[in-house]
Amino acid sequence: MKIPFINLKIQYDQIREDITKAINSVFESSTFILGDQVRMFEKEFSDYVGMPYAVGLNSGTDALHLALKAAGIGKDDEVLTVPNTATPTVSSIVQSGAKPIFADINERTMLINVSKIEKAITKKTRAIIPVHLYGQCADMDGIIAVAKKHRLVVIEDCAQAHGAEYKGKKAGTFGDFSCFSFYPTKNLGAYGDAGMVLCRNQQHYKKLMMLRQYGEDVRYNSVIDGFNSRMDEIQAAILRVKLKHLGLWNKRRKEVAKNYMEGITNPKITLPAISKDSEHVFHLFVVKADNREKFRKHIESAGIGTAIHYPVPLHLQPAYARLGYNKGDFPVAENVMGQIVSLPLFPELSGKEIDYIIDTINSY
Repeated sequence: MKIPFINLKIQYDQIREDITKAINSVFESSTFILGDQVRMFEKEFSDYVGMPYAVGLNSGTDALHLALKAAGIGKDDEVLTVPNTATPTVSSIVQSGAKPIFADINERTMLINVSKIEKAITKKTRAIIPVHLYGQCADMDGIIAVAKKHRLVVIEDCAQAHGAEYKGKKAGTFGDFSCFSFYPTKNLGAYGDAGMVLCRNQQHYKKLMMLRQYGEDVRYNSVIDGFNSRMDEIQAAILRVKLKHLGLWNKRRKEVAKNYMEGITNPKITLPAISKDSEHVFHLFVVKADNREKFRKHIESAGIGTAIHYPVPLHLQPAYARLGYNKGDFPVAENVMGQIVSLPLFPELSGKEIDYIIDTINSY
C-alpha cells in the first residue's frame, strides 16, 4: 500500500464543482485584486474566529510582519518566540527590523514553556509571538499574564491552528493580533499563498489596511511606508468555499488522531501530549521516535510518507548565527527536534489506510 504524507487531490476532487464556480465568478467579475471576494472572506473568517477586524494578505509570513509593523515594533526592539517553529515566524521579526529572542519549550506539548518566558525578557522586549504548533494552543492564560506584567504586545501565530481552541475560545482571540496562513497544506488551505491578520483595535486595523497596499489611505496617497501584501480574489473565493467544510474536516482530523492515539502501542514511539485546556485540530500528528532515521526508513519502506516539522532549531540555523546563540542554549527544543516525526494525517485518510499505518508503526 502507498500512502503519501498528504494528498490534496482527493479533497479537491470532492469540492471540484464548487471551486470551479467560485473561480469562474472571479473571472466573470474581472475584479482580481481587493474585490468582493476578499471583503466577504475577511468578514466570514473574522466571524468564524471571533475577532472584530480582519485583513486578507498574501501570506502568513506577511501577516506576522504587518502585525509587528502595525504594533510599532522595529529597530532596537526584541520579539520573543520559540526556536522549534517554522522559519517564517522568525523571518517576519527580522523583516520588521526587530531582533528575535527565544524561550525553550515544554517537552510534552512542544509548545512554549511559560516558566521560561520571563527569564528571556529584557528591557528591549516589546512583543511575544506564541506559536500554536501542530494544531494545539499554547498556554494563553500564562502568556497573557506575563505579557500584561511586562506590557508586551501579543501576536498569536495561528498558522497551524485554524479552529483550535483554548478553554473554549478559538485560537486567535487572545492576543492583540492573530496571524493565519492559508498555505495549501493547512487545515484551511488556499490553492497558492494567502494569509490573514486579525486584530481587536480599530486603529491597528486602519494601519494594517494601509500597510498591505503601499501605505495608502486612499488610492495613490501613501501616508506611511507600506508593502504589496494583498490577498487576491481567486484565493479568497477558494477559501470561502473551503471555510464551509473546515468544521467537518477538523472533526475528521480528530477522528484519525484518536485512532492513532488508541492504536499505536509501540513503546519506542511517544505519542503527542494533549493539554486538558486545548481542543487540538491536528494540523500535524507528531510523534517522537527512538532512533528516528531507522523508524522513518521502516515505515517509508512500507510505502508510508513522513516528514519532520522541523529538523533544525532556528537558533542553530546559519541565517541566525548572528543572534549569538549556541548549541545547548535551548536543550529541550534541541532534544525534541532530534526525535520528532510527522505521520500522515489528512481528513481523507481511509480506515484501511489508518489501520495499515498503525500496524506498520507497531511492528517497528
